[in-house]
Amino acid sequence: MTGVRELSTDVLIIGGGPAGLSAAAALAPRLDGEVVVIEREPAAGGIPRHCDHLGFGVRDLRTFVSGPAYARRLESAALQAGARIRVGSMVTGWTERRAAEVTSPDGLERISARAIILATGARERPRTARLVAGDRPAGVYTTGQLQDLVHLHHRSPGERAVVVGAELVSWSAALTLRQAGCRGVLMTSEHERPEVYRALSTGGRLALRVALQTRTRVAEIIGRGRVQAVELERIDTRARRRVACDTVVFTGDWIPDAELARMARLQTDPETLGPLIDTAQATSASGVFAIGNLVHPADTADVAALDGRAVATAVLAHLKGGGKLPGHAEHDPPTGPELLPGANLRWITPGALRPGTPAPGGRLSCRPRRDILLPAVTVSQGGSIITRRRLPWPASPGRVYRIPFSSLSGIDPAGPAVTIDLDRADRRRARSR
Repeated sequence: MTGVRELSTDVLIIGGGPAGLSAAAALAPRLDGEVVVIEREPAAGGIPRHCDHLGFGVRDLRTFVSGPAYARRLESAALQAGARIRVGSMVTGWTERRAAEVTSPDGLERISARAIILATGARERPRTARLVAGDRPAGVYTTGQLQDLVHLHHRSPGERAVVVGAELVSWSAALTLRQAGCRGVLMTSEHERPEVYRALSTGGRLALRVALQTRTRVAEIIGRGRVQAVELERIDTRARRRVACDTVVFTGDWIPDAELARMARLQTDPETLGPLIDTAQATSASGVFAIGNLVHPADTADVAALDGRAVATAVLAHLKGGGKLPGHAEHDPPTGPELLPGANLRWITPGALRPGTPAPGGRLSCRPRRDILLPAVTVSQGGSIITRRRLPWPASPGRVYRIPFSSLSGIDPAGPAVTIDLDRADRRRARSR
């Protein structure tokens, strides 16, 4: 292409949210070369920029601050470490050499890197992707759209809102509605229990005075010009009722922002469609890594940030080993057994073991298919159960569940695929009676 500037860097990080910024802060002081972060939004920080309430930074920064304050701290840490952050820039594709094609206020660029980190995060499915019937009025949002409207544009979404979903982000949406002077009249969930821990859902209902109805779905949105009501359906009985409202917020139901990963023809998870990684957070292409909610949608911001810190070790090892341009190497063969989800899990990540490399944060992330109040993890290899142990926290299909990496301590790193599953801890005892 003519008029395209050719640039190069040691590490190119695509995505300036908690994962990407934390990776930049961890890598930049340890490299003689440059670390460049590409962020398509006008400011770095990712989703926390829009979440003007407390609750961020507990695991990574050992603090408890608002989303915007957390985003500023991460950006400042990356800049002070020596990383270069370019906002308002978008990666639109790859060349055959897997250099990134970037469109920015400076024009068209092609940036080659010795290592690439994908940190593009996840997004909520909008109403259209959830196939909710009815009219197409104004007043229907995702959480991100709601928070952008309230916190960045200082506008109110309406007066009465129904929140679809009961995940952690759903309560974030309820807080935003209250701050905007919009009453949350109802929160709905298709699951048997709220997707957050009981203490949070109980506290949230009392503090925000939001009614919560489980095993319920939004069957239809009603309104001409503006939302007037939603029709709710009880999943078990098919009974329906109408709830008056002028705002509907669809929360949760996360999907990875994986277009670039697919364009690069990386191996993907069949359930999430995000890139498959091994325990070093390396993808199927040499020198290309994937971190954060791109591979486990959608976890908390501080867990994504810890992924960013953890990937630095693997990236430095890759660069020390010669680190050719990613497109100049063949795709890496598997280095260890696959890690596969069992019948009760939708997905699990990392999806392969790299011998000698523990999973980031010492945990495997997964998404259960059902509620399990007292879960146990079962690890099988070659048709034999290697480990079975009870875990101390309940599992829910509405949140990411973490399994200690130590559960894999008995597997053969040179053996066949490993299957990991969750079920009730008392299942064997019940069968024996």
